[in-house]
Amino acid sequence: MATFAYGRVSTKDQTVDNQRLEIERAGFKVDYWFADEGVSGNTHASLRPQFKALLSQIRDGEILVVAKLDRLGRDAQDVNTTIKALAKRKIEVIILQLGKLDVASPSGKLMLQMLAAVAEMERDLLVERTQSGLARAKREGKVLGRPVKTTASQQAEIINLRKNGASLSSLARLYKVSRATIMRVTGEVSK
Repeated sequence: MATFAYGRVSTKDQTVDNQRLEIERAGFKVDYWFADEGVSGNTHASLRPQFKALLSQIRDGEILVVAKLDRLGRDAQDVNTTIKALAKRKIEVIILQLGKLDVASPSGKLMLQMLAAVAEMERDLLVERTQSGLARAKREGKVLGRPVKTTASQQAEIINLRKNGASLSSLARLYKVSRATIMRVTGEVSK
Protein backbone atom coordinates (compact mmCIF):
# COMPACT_ATOMS: atom_id res chain seq x y z
CA MET A 1 0.00 0.00 0.00
CA ALA A 2 1.53 3.32 -1.15
CA THR A 3 1.43 6.71 0.53
CA PHE A 4 0.65 9.71 -1.65
CA ALA A 5 1.08 13.34 -0.68
CA TYR A 6 -0.35 16.45 -2.29
CA GLY A 7 0.59 20.11 -1.99
CA ARG A 8 -0.64 23.28 -3.63
CA VAL A 9 0.47 26.92 -3.75
CA SER A 10 -1.31 29.79 -5.47
CA THR A 11 1.54 31.57 -7.22
CA LYS A 12 4.70 30.60 -9.06
CA ASP A 13 6.66 32.69 -6.52
CA GLN A 14 5.65 30.30 -3.74
CA THR A 15 6.91 26.77 -3.19
CA VAL A 16 5.39 23.60 -1.77
CA ASP A 17 8.63 22.79 0.10
CA ASN A 18 7.17 23.71 3.51
CA GLN A 19 4.17 21.42 2.97
CA ARG A 20 6.49 18.59 1.92
CA LEU A 21 8.72 19.11 5.00
CA GLU A 22 5.69 19.22 7.28
CA ILE A 23 4.46 15.88 5.93
CA GLU A 24 7.90 14.27 6.20
CA ARG A 25 8.43 15.62 9.75
CA ALA A 26 5.12 14.05 10.72
CA GLY A 27 6.76 10.71 9.97
CA PHE A 28 5.23 9.83 6.62
CA LYS A 29 7.36 8.06 4.03
CA VAL A 30 5.87 9.44 0.85
CA ASP A 31 6.02 7.14 -2.16
CA TYR A 32 4.41 9.58 -4.60
CA TRP A 33 4.41 13.38 -4.32
CA PHE A 34 2.11 15.59 -6.39
CA ALA A 35 2.05 19.39 -6.30
CA ASP A 36 0.16 22.09 -8.13
CA GLU A 37 2.18 25.30 -8.18
CA GLY A 38 0.65 28.53 -9.37
CA VAL A 39 -2.87 27.13 -9.11
CA SER A 40 -5.37 29.33 -7.29
CA GLY A 41 -7.32 28.02 -4.35
CA ASN A 42 -10.39 29.13 -6.31
CA THR A 43 -9.80 26.30 -8.78
CA HIS A 44 -11.86 23.20 -8.05
CA ALA A 45 -9.71 20.27 -6.93
CA SER A 46 -10.93 18.19 -9.89
CA LEU A 47 -9.55 20.83 -12.30
CA ARG A 48 -6.04 21.00 -10.84
CA PRO A 49 -3.61 19.17 -13.18
CA GLN A 50 -1.48 17.43 -10.56
CA PHE A 51 -4.44 16.55 -8.33
CA LYS A 52 -6.11 14.93 -11.37
CA ALA A 53 -2.89 13.01 -12.04
CA LEU A 54 -2.80 11.88 -8.39
CA LEU A 55 -6.39 10.64 -8.58
CA SER A 56 -5.63 8.62 -11.70
CA GLN A 57 -2.59 6.97 -10.10
CA ILE A 58 -3.70 6.34 -6.51
CA ARG A 59 -5.31 2.94 -6.01
CA ASP A 60 -8.25 2.05 -3.83
CA GLY A 61 -7.25 1.56 -0.20
CA GLU A 62 -4.06 3.66 -0.36
CA ILE A 63 -3.19 6.71 1.76
CA LEU A 64 -3.32 10.41 0.84
CA VAL A 65 -1.62 12.96 3.11
CA VAL A 66 -2.08 16.73 2.89
CA ALA A 67 -0.82 19.45 5.21
CA LYS A 68 -4.07 21.43 5.38
CA LEU A 69 -7.73 20.93 4.63
CA ASP A 70 -7.90 23.69 2.02
CA ARG A 71 -5.49 21.73 -0.21
CA LEU A 72 -8.43 19.40 -0.95
CA GLY A 73 -10.81 21.97 -2.38
CA ARG A 74 -11.81 25.56 -2.93
CA ASP A 75 -14.80 25.68 -0.59
CA ALA A 76 -16.86 23.47 1.74
CA GLN A 77 -18.77 21.91 -1.14
CA ASP A 78 -15.61 21.15 -3.16
CA VAL A 79 -13.84 19.65 -0.11
CA ASN A 80 -16.93 17.53 0.64
CA THR A 81 -17.11 16.29 -2.96
CA THR A 82 -13.40 15.43 -2.96
CA ILE A 83 -13.57 13.63 0.40
CA LYS A 84 -16.65 11.63 -0.67
CA ALA A 85 -14.95 10.55 -3.90
CA LEU A 86 -11.86 9.43 -1.95
CA ALA A 87 -13.95 7.68 0.71
CA LYS A 88 -15.83 5.70 -1.98
CA ARG A 89 -12.47 4.34 -3.06
CA LYS A 90 -11.52 3.56 0.58
CA ILE A 91 -8.58 5.96 0.32
CA GLU A 92 -7.45 6.98 3.79
CA VAL A 93 -7.10 10.76 3.94
CA ILE A 94 -4.78 12.24 6.54
CA ILE A 95 -4.91 15.99 7.07
CA LEU A 96 -1.99 17.02 9.29
CA GLN A 97 -3.80 20.16 10.42
CA LEU A 98 -6.45 17.89 11.99
CA GLY A 99 -4.31 15.01 13.20
CA LYS A 100 -5.23 11.52 12.09
CA LEU A 101 -8.94 11.74 11.44
CA ASP A 102 -11.08 9.07 9.85
CA VAL A 103 -12.86 11.27 7.36
CA ALA A 104 -15.24 8.45 6.48
CA SER A 105 -16.66 8.23 10.03
CA PRO A 106 -19.69 10.33 11.02
CA SER A 107 -17.62 12.45 13.43
CA GLY A 108 -14.89 12.86 10.79
CA LYS A 109 -17.45 14.00 8.23
CA LEU A 110 -18.89 16.52 10.69
CA MET A 111 -15.44 17.86 11.54
CA LEU A 112 -14.55 18.25 7.86
CA GLN A 113 -17.81 20.06 7.11
CA MET A 114 -17.26 22.50 9.95
CA LEU A 115 -13.63 23.16 9.11
CA ALA A 116 -14.29 23.54 5.39
CA ALA A 117 -17.07 26.01 6.18
CA VAL A 118 -14.74 27.98 8.47
CA ALA A 119 -12.02 28.02 5.78
CA GLU A 120 -14.54 29.25 3.22
CA MET A 121 -15.70 31.98 5.61
CA GLU A 122 -12.08 33.05 6.17
CA ARG A 123 -11.55 33.35 2.40
CA ASP A 124 -14.77 35.35 2.05
CA LEU A 125 -13.70 37.69 4.87
CA LEU A 126 -10.30 38.16 3.25
CA VAL A 127 -11.95 39.12 -0.04
CA GLU A 128 -14.31 41.47 1.81
CA ARG A 129 -11.42 43.16 3.63
CA THR A 130 -9.47 43.49 0.39
CA GLN A 131 -12.43 45.07 -1.41
CA SER A 132 -13.01 47.42 1.52
CA GLY A 133 -9.35 48.48 1.47
CA LEU A 134 -9.44 49.10 -2.27
CA ALA A 135 -12.62 51.18 -1.95
CA ARG A 136 -11.04 53.25 0.86
CA ALA A 137 -7.89 53.82 -1.22
CA LYS A 138 -10.01 55.00 -4.16
CA ARG A 139 -11.97 57.39 -1.90
CA GLU A 140 -8.65 58.78 -0.66
CA GLY A 141 -7.64 59.45 -4.25
CA LYS A 142 -4.92 56.82 -4.49
CA VAL A 143 -4.21 55.58 -7.99
CA LEU A 144 -4.74 51.82 -8.19
CA GLY A 145 -3.52 49.39 -10.76
CA ARG A 146 -0.51 49.23 -12.96
CA PRO A 147 1.55 52.41 -13.33
CA VAL A 148 1.01 54.37 -16.55
CA LYS A 149 3.94 53.93 -18.94
CA THR A 150 3.59 57.28 -20.69
CA THR A 151 3.33 60.81 -19.34
CA ALA A 152 0.55 63.22 -20.28
CA SER A 153 2.89 65.11 -22.63
CA GLN A 154 3.99 61.85 -24.29
CA GLN A 155 0.36 60.85 -24.74
CA ALA A 156 -0.35 64.20 -26.46
CA GLU A 157 2.67 63.63 -28.74
CA ILE A 158 1.50 60.10 -29.56
CA ILE A 159 -1.99 61.33 -30.48
CA ASN A 160 -0.54 64.10 -32.65
CA LEU A 161 1.96 61.79 -34.39
CA ARG A 162 -0.74 59.19 -35.02
CA LYS A 163 -3.04 61.81 -36.55
CA ASN A 164 -0.16 62.78 -38.86
CA GLY A 165 0.21 59.21 -40.12
CA ALA A 166 2.72 57.54 -37.80
CA SER A 167 2.19 53.79 -37.61
CA LEU A 168 1.30 51.96 -34.40
CA SER A 169 4.48 49.92 -34.60
CA SER A 170 6.78 52.91 -35.09
CA LEU A 171 5.18 54.73 -32.15
CA ALA A 172 5.45 51.62 -30.00
CA ARG A 173 9.16 51.35 -30.79
CA LEU A 174 9.73 55.07 -30.29
CA TYR A 175 8.08 55.15 -26.83
CA LYS A 176 9.17 51.62 -25.85
CA VAL A 177 5.62 50.41 -25.19
CA SER A 178 3.33 47.87 -26.81
CA ARG A 179 1.08 48.53 -29.77
CA ALA A 180 -1.87 47.96 -27.40
CA THR A 181 -0.64 50.83 -25.22
CA ILE A 182 -0.49 53.14 -28.25
CA MET A 183 -4.01 52.07 -29.21
CA ARG A 184 -5.27 52.82 -25.68
CA VAL A 185 -3.67 56.27 -25.76
CA THR A 186 -5.14 57.09 -29.20
CA GLY A 187 -8.51 55.52 -28.42
CA GLU A 188 -8.28 53.07 -31.30
CA VAL A 189 -10.03 49.74 -31.09
CA SER A 190 -8.36 46.50 -32.14
CA LYS A 191 -9.93 44.91 -35.21
